[in-house]
Amino acid sequence: MPQKNLAVELLRKLLEGEIRGGRLKNVVQARSFAELLERAVRRQNRAVEAVQVIEELIALAKEMRKADRRREQLGLSEEELAFYDALETNDSAVKVLGEPTLRRIAQELVRTVRANVMIDWTLRETVRAQLRVLVKRILRKHSYPPDKQEKATEKVLEQAEVLSAEWAMA
Repeated sequence: MPQKNLAVELLRKLLEGEIRGGRLKNVVQARSFAELLERAVRRQNRAVEAVQVIEELIALAKEMRKADRRREQLGLSEEELAFYDALETNDSAVKVLGEPTLRRIAQELVRTVRANVMIDWTLRETVRAQLRVLVKRILRKHSYPPDKQEKATEKVLEQAEVLSAEWAMA
């Protein structure tokens, strides 16, 4: 395109739409991709060559597609992958437990959270506390590193909030 700035803006809007659409399912991936997109846009504002920004945005789009294929490779549903990513943000857990164990934990979390979610669970502290206990129990059962359990529990609950609206309606 002769108007490179227009191409950058178009790519940015397309990627933002993809990220927002993905946010409905996977909080961790959406946050990561949003940061990468923001970094690329900031580079453009610092008078970096538009062609370089376009290349970065195209690389980001490829990375997003690669993330979609990862779900199939792991053999997980979208919901399971979202919880898997919430658990995988802890590098020591990945090293200690390994991918198969994290996959089992994610699958168990989906079953447990889905079974215990209610329409207004995010508003009722007792239901939220019960869900927190269930998540911690699952992490402990699978020997998730204790020093990282609290952060993982928060991420899992954040992910559950995003998915629970859809589940409660079903």
